[in-house]
Amino acid sequence: MPSDDAKPDRAGSRSGTSQDEAREADQALMERVSQGDAQAFQHLVDAGIDRVLAVARRTLGDEAEAEDVAQEVFLRLWRQAENWQGGRAQVSTWLYRVTVNACIDRLRARKEETVKEVPELAAEATQQLTMEEEDLRTTMDAALRQLPERQRLALVLFHYESMSMNAVADAMDASVEAVESLLARGRRSLKKKLQSEWKALLPDIPE
Repeated sequence: MPSDDAKPDRAGSRSGTSQDEAREADQALMERVSQGDAQAFQHLVDAGIDRVLAVARRTLGDEAEAEDVAQEVFLRLWRQAENWQGGRAQVSTWLYRVTVNACIDRLRARKEETVKEVPELAAEATQQLTMEEEDLRTTMDAALRQLPERQRLALVLFHYESMSMNAVADAMDASVEAVESLLARGRRSLKKKLQSEWKALLPDIPE
């Protein structure tokens, strides 16, 4: 099994030089957005919407709520443009962090409302999936929904979004050690809940 450091990461594995270039590109786009450039903003939306929706869907288990989160996140990005500090974070990292916080807020609101029945997970496009694959995914989604929210988010970002440990820590505003602990506890809980299915669902989980 590859080490955590070798984990592929679309949001956190660039070299220092390319990260600097990405921040400069983000800064240029955000400056255009701050001047009301709708085309620049659309470029940022197109680049980030799929990842935001993927995290929100997997975390919340509800298509409508995921879309609401995406709208909220990008509205905040639009409003943030004027005060954007490009040297602090890339837009992609900022989007993950705001999405994580928005999902946590909604999960906590559900608890406060004392909802007794967990909502059904909205179906995604599954025409190319076999029935077995669909059953496995449904089982995993149900098990994920039973985890504490921060364990769930750590697993979603690390395993499903293929982010590095450092990138997950950044997105969750936590230390690497805290993320490692969240992942370890989440994996143990999933293994107990899923028993025979766990290897097929998360093959990177150690014995």
